[in-house]
Amino acid sequence: MIEETVLIVDDEPDIREIIRFALENANYKVLEAGHVEEARKHIATAIPDLILLDWMLPGRSGLEFAQQLRQNPKTKNVSIIMVSARGDEEDKIRGLDKGKVDDYIIKPFSTRELVSRVRAVLRRIGHEETTGHVEISGLKIDHASRRVTVGGEHLEVAPIEYRLLHFFMTHADRAFTRSQLLDNVWGDQAYLDERTVDVHIRRLRKALEPTGHDQLLQTVRGMGYRFSDKS
Repeated sequence: MIEETVLIVDDEPDIREIIRFALENANYKVLEAGHVEEARKHIATAIPDLILLDWMLPGRSGLEFAQQLRQNPKTKNVSIIMVSARGDEEDKIRGLDKGKVDDYIIKPFSTRELVSRVRAVLRRIGHEETTGHVEISGLKIDHASRRVTVGGEHLEVAPIEYRLLHFFMTHADRAFTRSQLLDNVWGDQAYLDERTVDVHIRRLRKALEPTGHDQLLQTVRGMGYRFSDKS
């Protein structure tokens, strides 16, 4: 039984056909769009579970479209994998960070790897949805609504920092290496190095700073990081 829908957004019909064939064989429902406006029409009808989004698209780039999706309350939580021929490390970090995407895969790629990435992202999101809510020192994360609040007041946290905070709060008082955080928060993304973790730790601390909860995100010398209300 097909349960999950993947929208392919790529202006190359041959690439879409190869991806569609691989995903359908893996029992995903597949939709296709050659540009952003066509993708919008699909999304207006029904929001897919995951979008495979090419960076270079006619009219509007995939990166810009990803940002717009994240800013729209209706689509801010949809999973996005950026597909691009741009393999430079800075491009990858830019795609994952500025574009707020869940994963990044470089062309040319094997369809086996792509299907594996799709499964990993959807499996991670599905697991996260079962974790309910957690509260530590007045900081509350409600995963059903994906909201972070302090004393009932909403705290704005970007999607990647949200996943990082959710992992920390559901594993409070435990220290994690940067490598462990990459595996658990970002998943199977071997092209990312440990500096990525440090960048998002700084941004998460900045988001938590107004309420003083940045103090709970502790650096563990010689190891990595821990989230705890204990000194």
